[in-house]
Amino acid sequence: MREDGRLLAIRRADNGTWELPGGVLELNETPKAGVAREVLEETGIHVEVDELTGVYKNMTRGIVALVFRCKPSGGTERTSNESTAVSWLTPDEVSERMSEVYSIRLLDALNGNGPYVRSHDGRHLIPAG
Repeated sequence: MREDGRLLAIRRADNGTWELPGGVLELNETPKAGVAREVLEETGIHVEVDELTGVYKNMTRGIVALVFRCKPSGGTERTSNESTAVSWLTPDEVSERMSEVYSIRLLDALNGNGPYVRSHDGRHLIPAG
């Protein structure tokens, strides 16, 4: 997240959807180190990892995603073999370009008051219950 409130996002190379940068942790790395590595690999941006803002479970696939608020500390936007576009989006652009299960992660990070814990089916949030 930049100081002006814009949020870093990528258009994935494999399916063309807009999402936040991320990926799977290496066996020997901490979550914060993994976040910094994945963001740099996918976007060219160095980040300082701040705080956990949410935990999101895909109930269909059994995948749990941890989302951290970060701030840029250097680098230049560039694509990778995993991304065809890298952009700093406004909250409105996030809502327009991303499916609900991805936009909520960025909007939760922007909002603060977390960490949030949410479940989804891969496309839509599942109401807490």
